Amino acid sequence: MSHLIFTGPRPATVAGASRLGFGVPGYAHPLVAPAEWAELTRPETPLHWAVLNVSRGPGVQPDPHCLEAAGRLTNAEVRVLGHLDLRHGTRPFGELISDAHHFLDWYKVDGFYLDRCPGERPGLAEVRRTTTTLRALLEEAYVVFGHGAHPCPEYAEIADQLVTFSGPWSEYRWSQVAEWTAEYSPQRFCHLVHGVPRTHLEEAIRIARWQGAGTIYFTDRTDQGGACDPWEALPGYWDEIVSRVGPGVSE
Repeated sequence: MSHLIFTGPRPATVAGASRLGFGVPGYAHPLVAPAEWAELTRPETPLHWAVLNVSRGPGVQPDPHCLEAAGRLTNAEVRVLGHLDLRHGTRPFGELISDAHHFLDWYKVDGFYLDRCPGERPGLAEVRRTTTTLRALLEEAYVVFGHGAHPCPEYAEIADQLVTFSGPWSEYRWSQVAEWTAEYSPQRFCHLVHGVPRTHLEEAIRIARWQGAGTIYFTDRTDQGGACDPWEALPGYWDEIVSRVGPGVSE
């Protein structure tokens, strides 16, 4: 996998482009995780976006608690993304667009998070079709592709941002970055890492900056072998990581 080896310095970017911020892949329902949703509106938290996932999508009817949580984020000028599960390219196009309509009608989202997005070239045309349709529904829709690994470079021409790593710290600390990513601003890439110990938090932040990720979400919670969702609750060191990445922090 020689295309994943990158040893030289990253090119200079425009001022401020390398400043880190958070992308929240989706907390539990606001009734279950009220503190988590409240924290997202804390002043001076560098939050790039937060995913609203009512029930593996928008749910079957409007949820007033999710509407209230989304509204508070919107009022705080936080970008809210509706969760669309592409199931690695097996999800029917009509179902995806129906879910997108519901997110827009019920929760007034600002864009979409395409979870389990294909990353290989054969899936590119259908993902492009989906993204084009989403932007026809909402002209300024912010679209994030949740690949979880480096896709083929052409995907970078379609999305606003790519999640090029999603997984455990045990893999992230030894991960490599694809060479082609150096052609883009850090604002185009996101890393989601679970199981990051507090003692390795600074190391994880250095890796993200070195690999050119402008958006991160690190947590000490784990998936416990796939038995739970590590993203559903705040990391135990939320206050500390906010202070490390906050707007007053020098890069």
